[in-house]
Amino acid sequence: MSKKDKLSVEPYKGVRDFYPEDQAFLQYLFTTIRGVVEKVGYVEYHASILEPAELYKAKGSDNEEIINEQSYTFIDRGGREVALRPEMTPTVARMVAARRRELGFPLRLYSIPNVFRYERPQRGRLREHWQLNVDLFGSRSLAADAEVIGVAYGIMSAFGARESDFEIRVGSREAINAIATEHNLNETQTKELFGLLDRRAKISEVDFDAGLAKLGVNKSLLSPKNIPAEIEKMIADFRDAGIKNVVYDPSIVRGFAYYTGIVFEVFDTHKDNNRALFGGGRYDNLTALFDDEALPGVGFGMGDVTIRDFLTVRGLIPPYTPPTAVYIAVTKPELALEAQTLAGELRRGGVSVAIDFGERKLGDQIKTAGKHKIPYLLVVGDDELAEAKFVVRNLASGAEESIERAVLPEYFAELG
Repeated sequence: MSKKDKLSVEPYKGVRDFYPEDQAFLQYLFTTIRGVVEKVGYVEYHASILEPAELYKAKGSDNEEIINEQSYTFIDRGGREVALRPEMTPTVARMVAARRRELGFPLRLYSIPNVFRYERPQRGRLREHWQLNVDLFGSRSLAADAEVIGVAYGIMSAFGARESDFEIRVGSREAINAIATEHNLNETQTKELFGLLDRRAKISEVDFDAGLAKLGVNKSLLSPKNIPAEIEKMIADFRDAGIKNVVYDPSIVRGFAYYTGIVFEVFDTHKDNNRALFGGGRYDNLTALFDDEALPGVGFGMGDVTIRDFLTVRGLIPPYTPPTAVYIAVTKPELALEAQTLAGELRRGGVSVAIDFGERKLGDQIKTAGKHKIPYLLVVGDDELAEAKFVVRNLASGAEESIERAVLPEYFAELG
């Protein structure tokens, strides 16, 4: 095969390869998230990435851009139209509706699936990402909405963010629907109003005012001072609890039409990444797609891409720590089996060890340990084996220490 016929080493456009350092960050993300949500009583579930395409075409899951332009759909070998899930909320609603008689409510669920959307790759948006989904079913209480927003706040804090680093902006679709009703807007006009509010941050104030004028809506009704009573109470309760970065913003409506009540978005306040990070809200009618009785729900989704950007601009991503603590190099290939024996002794003592097989020069073996960022190195040679004593080198500092073979496991255990 000629060079020009070789396959590209690049991944599919808009997706990522996760090398060890990238995967380590992803695991840090998952571990941090689980540490927060499980303390609040949420339990993990999962589902296949494949769903019937009709799930996203059904009434209530009617974001036309996702359905018509961003969904990865195909016909399977049985002639069924299938989609790679673009979001998780319809899936969890389907799952809850399927077993609602068996489940206990209020029901707290979370998952961290990967989701797919065919959209133009840009900062904060890719065609595949991992997304935390937190959902609480079975309660219409304002306390349920507050709990979910509190979980979002807790996750941001667990990542090391200060209150000044982000703002939680709360809106109300009910309040906007009330304004539409007061102005006798029809369904199309009401949809235009929601779209105008959703785009407000991306258009000029002149264009925003012109859009309102076209609909005949009084702009003063959309003032942050015109706050719904339930949101005012929620914000006051948060302040009493010491959380001061929750604010009312009437422009927050969220794009999905299945939201029915309070909605919210978490915004990055950094000048180099000033954008919405993630959000969610209340949806009380979604399970009605599958069942005669609607089940109230509230939740949010948070993607790994925007959170990584948030942490990057603040230097909050923890340094990569490899799972391997010790690298064993050998002075000649014939000693690789001896190195395996030594590695086995260390592993039984709880130490993670990788060995080299001696197929390259000793200096190249040491460079390999450095490339993998393994902290400690020891060399197996004839003299070391005969004396049952090995020099342990700290690859970061260059410091060396001679340690007897019998106490090597305890030595590394003390180093942590």
